[in-house]
Amino acid sequence: MNLIKYNPIKSIFDTGFDTFLDRFFDDSSISGGACLPRVDVKETGDNYVLEADLPGLTEKDIEVRVDNGVLILSSARKEEKEEKKDNYLIKERRETSFSRSFVLPKNTDRDNIDAKYANGVLTLTIPKTEEAKPKSIEVKSHKG
Repeated sequence: MNLIKYNPIKSIFDTGFDTFLDRFFDDSSISGGACLPRVDVKETGDNYVLEADLPGLTEKDIEVRVDNGVLILSSARKEEKEEKKDNYLIKERRETSFSRSFVLPKNTDRDNIDAKYANGVLTLTIPKTEEAKPKSIEVKSHKG
């Protein structure tokens, strides 16, 4: 389980996206000996796009959820392998798991996050709310 640092002063003045990006640019991808997936985030006009490197997993191994404004990526797998050869018995067990949490900006549409997994990369498209999307304003000619 990862803990998210809480700073009440920063939370009051937080713009949302700054905190969102801060979580990706710290070097906390290795924590307590556990490897956490690397993540890239970009902002487009209508969305935030998060890409997480998750090689060796399947879509069934990955859990994505939003809980109280926090996006959580996690996975837990157990593998068991038993091999009998001559008089030797080899039995190996391996458990791998991770959990990463990201505070979503307030301007996200949390009910319409799209998750796709292909070639070891999880891509989450997080739409912005309508009021947060860029708008063009038409400039009209004034004849006077």
